[in-house]
Amino acid sequence: MKKNILKRSWAEPYKIKMVELLKVTSKQQRVKALKEAGFNTFLLRSEDVYIDLLTDSGTSAMSDRQWSAFMTGDEAYAGSKSYYALEQTIQEYYGYKYIVPTHQGRAAENILSQILIKKGDIVPGNMYFTTTRLHQELAGGQFKDIIIDEAHDPYNEHPFKGNIDLDKLDALVKKYGAKKIPYISIATNVNMAGGQPISMQNLKELRSYTKKNGIRIIHDMTRVAENAYFIQQREKGYANMSVKDIVLQICKLTDGATMSAKKDALVNIGGFMATNEWDIFEEARNLVVVYEGLHTYGGLAGRDMEAIAVGIKESVNDDHQKARIGQVEYLGNRMMNLGIPIVKPIGGHGVFIDAKAFLPHLSQDVFPAQTLAAELYVDSGVRTMERGIISAGRKANGQHHYPKLELVRLTIPRRVYTQAHMDVVAESTAIVYDKRHSIKGLEMIYEPKYLRFFQARFKKLT
Repeated sequence: MKKNILKRSWAEPYKIKMVELLKVTSKQQRVKALKEAGFNTFLLRSEDVYIDLLTDSGTSAMSDRQWSAFMTGDEAYAGSKSYYALEQTIQEYYGYKYIVPTHQGRAAENILSQILIKKGDIVPGNMYFTTTRLHQELAGGQFKDIIIDEAHDPYNEHPFKGNIDLDKLDALVKKYGAKKIPYISIATNVNMAGGQPISMQNLKELRSYTKKNGIRIIHDMTRVAENAYFIQQREKGYANMSVKDIVLQICKLTDGATMSAKKDALVNIGGFMATNEWDIFEEARNLVVVYEGLHTYGGLAGRDMEAIAVGIKESVNDDHQKARIGQVEYLGNRMMNLGIPIVKPIGGHGVFIDAKAFLPHLSQDVFPAQTLAAELYVDSGVRTMERGIISAGRKANGQHHYPKLELVRLTIPRRVYTQAHMDVVAESTAIVYDKRHSIKGLEMIYEPKYLRFFQARFKKLT
């Protein structure tokens, strides 16, 4: 008799101890809330949101061990033992020598940019990120994209679309000279490309190139553990290596880092700047006192530093990453099965809808990704966010940046939602897709000076 072989179901490696009740609104209420928010999902009140996929930053669920660590926080103004616990964890798990805590990642970006960048410098990187590029520009630098071309094609299934194109980098070095390049800015799991990883092989080749040319590598490591999981799953030679060991190997190929602990490290606030160079550390300690707080707390409470230390350890657990990436893949596969055009391969921290393909009748000048995010909210109360022309901002001459990718990001917080929530999201997207041809764009009626996607306001085109 033939055996009936069943495929085993996947389940989260945790159980729920406490719940937060959600408010389910009517369509009429959502239309009113969206209009009051100027059709910007960032300006919605969270109490009017059913499933919140705006960001994975600071929105994850902390573990019982992290909450326990809160109670051991040392709130001394100077020399907190919680700082030394955090420092020791970062040195052990990431390998960087010197640590400056900050209230979140963009504070670390600000300090690092002020130290390393001079007016006229060129900062190459594997696709821009909004706050990172702004800090580089405010310090007098100019960002140059050197990511591989495949990253700008939403349907190219290259397994490591976060890779650096070394020919593009070499062309910049020849044009400007290595002395005009203070560092290469590399992100692990590139956000704006759709949560796409960089390979270990590419990083090793980059390290070899920068050593020859005397250029630093600075690591935006906010999602480094997710990148490590993709290396484990996709890159030859790493299948039997733990996420923890791959993370350490990645970090050892770089010279310093900025970290928003609100992502990988599973906390609601916090970050740090790390470096292997004493002189940079010394200057960062001076600046953190000016902008954040004493160098042994950097704008954080002791309890926050304790929670980050525990979160770092939990983030590199193989089962945790399998569940985290697995939930993103579950949503992405459901949406693809429903015919929704998304970035491939499915990324690490969210599913990214190709708004150009979803709403092909809308030009970028009427903000298709922002429009789609608004329509999804009206349909079901699911909050997503734009990653396209609005996020890209304006050039120095006032013209829009026109990125090749016009995306809506459905970002999944860690350890927060169930598979049933993902089903609701996928089905809502399919309902909006069915009426896509009747959807009209938006006009921007208020634009702030910096990072306009956070606070811009719109009205519907008639």
